[in-house]
Parts: sequence; structure tokens; C-alpha cells
Amino acid sequence: MTRRLVSAAVAGALTAVFAGSVAAQTADPKGYMPGVAGCSTTNCAYWLSATGTPDNNVVRSGVYNGSKGLAGNLCWRTGYWTPSMAIAQCEPDLVAQAPAPAPTPAPPAAAPAPAPAPAPAPAPAPAPAVQKITLASKALFDFDKSDLKPEGRAAIDSEIITKLAGVQKLELVLVTGHTDRIGTQAYNQRLSERRANTVRDYLVSKGVAKDKIETLGMGKTQPVPGVVCNQKNMKELIACLAPNRRVEVEVKGEGRR
Repeated sequence: MTRRLVSAAVAGALTAVFAGSVAAQTADPKGYMPGVAGCSTTNCAYWLSATGTPDNNVVRSGVYNGSKGLAGNLCWRTGYWTPSMAIAQCEPDLVAQAPAPAPTPAPPAAAPAPAPAPAPAPAPAPAPAVQKITLASKALFDFDKSDLKPEGRAAIDSEIITKLAGVQKLELVLVTGHTDRIGTQAYNQRLSERRANTVRDYLVSKGVAKDKIETLGMGKTQPVPGVVCNQKNMKELIACLAPNRRVEVEVKGEGRR
């Protein structure tokens, strides 16, 4: 059910960006509503806010256009997430709920006349599926650049546009830009935002509705787990850090039946 560009320099304050007062949300029908989720910092498989409280430290997207708009509150899984690491605020359908206590039996009464069997309830509609596609910046951009290369446009066409063609009811496309650790956080924040915006603009040029796309820049705050680079030679270091220079696109919607 879950997965969904604001500043990664304020990645720890994403909750405050998406939150805001209840009164403000009511007055602004196009505002964002908050999502709240907490996860242990020692054993968590979701992206965490650096400044969140223990019961609200999981980075989540908002709900666009209030309760009448797009369904949101998506948590972002890490690359090592497994179903056993799910938490109820992000994956309620994967976390077993405790059974309700049995009601106190009522005293026996005379059996009423049997009522006709009710018609079976219709099957619930399937929940919108979320697909996450990671595009390597090497294919999209030159190092330290945000202009799409021809092979980058081709990668988006084959990896994203073709998948969108199979979505019957598109709810959200979340585009997140990331950089490596080379350079200052402020510089990398702007670079990650520019890259995400470039991918968004290309998707719009291919017919994707702009109001269905959210962009997010994370700068260098979310390196890929397991990528360890200690090279002294700058060229070798840049090559080693390549997996961190990426753009992630998450598509939420109902597939064609």
C-alpha cells in the first residue's frame, strides 16, 4: 500500500513540510495533510528523518488536495527492506493485528424465525499498486550535470513511459533525486532538485499530467546502503560513488484489468 521534491537539506523536517495546522488544511483544499509513522532507528527498513521524534521519524509523502484528492502517506522503503521489517503505520496489510476479544455471551433466548441469507458482499477493489524504478544518473546525466542525455531520455522512455501505459488509473508519480557525497550539502541539494525537475519536465513532455507528479531532492543524505568508497584518487572515487548518483521514480496507480 505504501511508497510515495522538497529540500533534503531539510530532509529531517519533511514531516513539518507536509504537515501544517488542521485549520490551514481545511481552508486550503489543495494543501497537504500529514502522515505519521515511527520506526526504531537501530533496526528500520524505511528512510528516516534526522530530526523526527521516535513516534514520527519515518519520511512520508502528503495527501494532495485533501481528503478528496490523491491517496498519500507513502513510506519509503530502503533497499534492504523485507516484509518481516514492516511497521503497521506503513504496511498495515502486512502486520498481523491482534484478534478482538470475544464478546460476553448473552443469555439464551428463543430462536427467531430464520431470516433469508443476505446477498454476498462485493469483493473489495484491489489497492493501487506501487512500482519503484531506480534510474542511474550515469545513464541520465553527465557527472555534476542536470541536463538529460539522449540515452537518459531513452532510459525514461523504456523504464517509465512504457510502464505508465499499463496504468489505468494513475494516482501519483514521485520523482526523487540523489547525489554522492562529493561537494557541500547545499550544492548537492540544488543538484538533486534540478535533476528531479528535469525528469519531471520530460515526463510532462511525454503526456504525464504535471499535477500527478511530485518531485523531491535528497542531496547526499541517503547514500545506497553497502556502498563504501575510500579512494584517494578523485576519478576512482567518483566511479565508486556512482550508485549514489541516481533518480528514483515511484508510480502509484491501478493496473489495467
